[in-house]
Amino acid sequence: QVQLVESGGGSVQAGGSLRLSCAASGLTHSYYCMGWFRQAPGKGREGVATINSDGLTFYEESVKGRFTISEDNAKNTLYLQMNSLKPEDTAMYYCAAGPGWCRSARYSYNMVYRGKGTLVTISS
Repeated sequence: QVQLVESGGGSVQAGGSLRLSCAASGLTHSYYCMGWFRQAPGKGREGVATINSDGLTFYEESVKGRFTISEDNAKNTLYLQMNSLKPEDTAMYYCAAGPGWCRSARYSYNMVYRGKGTLVTISS
């Protein structure tokens, strides 16, 4: 059974940084994509970033240059390093995973598996 557990959310001021982690277990596919999507209060889901099993990454335009997605295969952990945070980054952030290949950050919110989310709040 696949489990994704996020951590690392919190409250920081604009300009600050946070690193989200996602501990994954039960993923057995040879080729897969993992990613992060977010949902702000009263808004729809937004793909943030994805990473394929070959290391190819995709980012949503508004986070390019500020966020970095990475994974540690030895630890079965996905990360999202978020720098230069803005109030508009405030949202619940979800980790997601699924078999196959991603071709954009938007793939993240349609993946088969997802965690319960971690809240990120950015104050101005």
